Amino acid sequence: MGLRGKVAIVTGSTSGIGLGIARALAAEGAAILLNGFGPADAIAALREELAANHGVQVHYSAADMTKPDEIAAMVAEARRELGGADILVNNAGIQHTAAIADFPAGKWDAVIAINLSAAFHAMQAAIPGMKGAGWGRIINIASAHGLVASAQKSAYVAAKHGMVGLTKVAAIELANDGITCNAICPGWVLTPLVQAQLDARAQATGRSAAEEERALLAEKQPMLRFTQPEQIGALCVFLCSDAAATMTGAPISIDGGWTLQ
Repeated sequence: MGLRGKVAIVTGSTSGIGLGIARALAAEGAAILLNGFGPADAIAALREELAANHGVQVHYSAADMTKPDEIAAMVAEARRELGGADILVNNAGIQHTAAIADFPAGKWDAVIAINLSAAFHAMQAAIPGMKGAGWGRIINIASAHGLVASAQKSAYVAAKHGMVGLTKVAAIELANDGITCNAICPGWVLTPLVQAQLDARAQATGRSAAEEERALLAEKQPMLRFTQPEQIGALCVFLCSDAAATMTGAPISIDGGWTLQ
């Protein structure tokens, strides 16, 4: 329980990667502020599960990541309800694919707002309290697309490259305040959303789910294996530990070799 007494805000944490991170941090004793969308009963069940399994406080904020005022209020809520905001994991994200010539302006604005600007606003709200405490951990969930590009993903690639740059600036600014800032850059992660995509591909092609899984991974990764949300959670736990106290500004690939090519 190495994070007992710490409070972690994890955006986009009601499913997928964010939920895997929240579970991993809770398992180490951190109080958790969940954020994201979903049915009220499902979110209540998640809160109960985390609290019961790990003996930690769990709060939920429905803050809209496109609205800076709501993001600032979420950080203030963590301090008020849980007693602090020591760990900030900027995970919330959306995707839209289209060629640049056809990319809807509204979709561009939404992807940039949620995938990049939300992280800036959350960091701006959380950093003063971290400085006051003399300790903080900021973890930005970027992507392999924060380091390399793919066609049809201009907004996502731009946002994730921006996330890596923002991480580096924060690391420099906070280097002597007891606060680290790092970016995790996953490749393919097996989330419910990706599983649904695999099932749809299998139905469309008539191939097995296993065949579609291999084909999808082979498009980008030398290692034909998905990363699991729990593995990203474990990496977050490490970044919050004393072992990583001088590790800052790093874009950390966990991508099956995607960006080696």
